[in-house]
Amino acid sequence: MTAEDTAAPARRGRPGYDRQQVLEVAVRLFNEQGYDATSVSDLAGELGVTKSALYHHFDSKSAILEVALDDALSGLESALDDAVRSHSDASAQLRALVRGAVGVLTARQSRVTLLLRVRGNSDVEQSALRRRREFDQRVAAIVRAAQAEGMIRADIDAAVATRLIFGMINSLVEWYRPGGPVDPDELADDVLRATFDGLQA
Repeated sequence: MTAEDTAAPARRGRPGYDRQQVLEVAVRLFNEQGYDATSVSDLAGELGVTKSALYHHFDSKSAILEVALDDALSGLESALDDAVRSHSDASAQLRALVRGAVGVLTARQSRVTLLLRVRGNSDVEQSALRRRREFDQRVAAIVRAAQAEGMIRADIDAAVATRLIFGMINSLVEWYRPGGPVDPDELADDVLRATFDGLQA
């Protein structure tokens, strides 16, 4: 064995591509072509590797989807957990959550985009949809509590208000561009103003 052999551990897959980069390329293709329409051959061809090299990073196409969706959902769930942990009143929790959710979307845009396009065609997608429903239910409970505090108008159903708030946040995937002229923190301020000026009692 030469010194060159022991200098660094062998890399898996094609040099220049690690697991994270494979994931990024796969998510981009899933968003562009649709998950069902994207084959393992498409992924391997885009990366310039063999199928077997791709399987060094992920066991299957569905495993890639699962990791991407989990990343998006975990980010949103963490934003919700942080908001609840950091504030005692529901109004402040809701504001913190909106800011946190905008932060997750701008930082993980491609994965959130993929999450929003899930239709439940596989076990992985159905699991993601269940987590989304649980997230929505937790947010609706905070909205309901904020209504009781008098911050959110009570003549809008809490579940509907939740959908309206996150409909606005989720729409950012259609036009927000990372590295573009819109600053993520300023964007969060704008979403907060638009949300609460429209809903405030």
